[in-house]
Amino acid sequence: MRHLTSIKDLSDQEFRILVERAEHFKKLFKANDINETQKQHLKLLGKTVALIFSKRSTRTRLSSEGAAAYFGALPMFLGKEDIQMGVNESFYDTTKVVSSMVSCIFARVNKHSEIQELVAHSSVPVINSLCDKFHPLQAICDVLTIKEHLDYNKRKLKVAWVGDANNVINDMAIACLKVGIDVSVSSPVGIELDAEICEIAHSTAKSNNAKFVFTHNSTEAVKDANIVVTDTFISMGEEFAKVAKLKQFQGFQVNSELCSHAARDYIFMHCLPRHHEEVTEDIFYGEHSIVFEQASNRLFAAMAALDVFVVNKGDFSAGP
Repeated sequence: MRHLTSIKDLSDQEFRILVERAEHFKKLFKANDINETQKQHLKLLGKTVALIFSKRSTRTRLSSEGAAAYFGALPMFLGKEDIQMGVNESFYDTTKVVSSMVSCIFARVNKHSEIQELVAHSSVPVINSLCDKFHPLQAICDVLTIKEHLDYNKRKLKVAWVGDANNVINDMAIACLKVGIDVSVSSPVGIELDAEICEIAHSTAKSNNAKFVFTHNSTEAVKDANIVVTDTFISMGEEFAKVAKLKQFQGFQVNSELCSHAARDYIFMHCLPRHHEEVTEDIFYGEHSIVFEQASNRLFAAMAALDVFVVNKGDFSAGP
């Protein structure tokens, strides 16, 4: 049985298949062919998909529930106020019970160790829908979005990340490198990318004729970049440190001056929700921004994951 815990656990070809599968389902969804929709609806008809969410969510909940419904499954949302997990019942016991009644678990949790525990004890596929270390569904979505606007199969591209060295870039960096996109990550002094991620990024870059750089200079990172990306400076649970973190991130706001160093046809991406501290409104709502199309692609990333890991039981060679 296969689980989706991080992009690093996939081969380069497996990741490409997930992106292609997401692209395929987007075309089907947009075509609105009733016969094709009914065919897809039968894939998980009568099944239940659990959404175990320890954190609030907009895009992840919408896309996970929407993907489950598309294949005919009943999505069941289990928020932290709904179930006993980790409070009056152990993680182990909850995992055993929930997985005995569903066909898949989308898990949006606090710690990566919780994803690992779910994977260790679940009798059904677990799809990591965010933890403190990884966000694989976002990475699938992001690479699909890049492919649609600046096809990495036809030109050499560079992604510049400006901001915190967090869970989103951990998976996005590896994902982009797997398809041959150069990646430059910039974070303030005092913030370093996870050592394991750096090691994997360098080896992935080498095997895909790509470049990986980590720097504390945002201008250097953005120079000639085709894609400029940022995220919140203050992750959920870090609100208590807001003043100190904003001071640390001075000089890392994505604005017109910083983006003047990017390629002329650059695109701007952000996984949302956004705050004005990390990006100015003229960039976020400007002509280079594709943030809302990017957000909508979360649905098709979730569809791809469900199709491969649940419908096809982890067999990447099986067709959609």
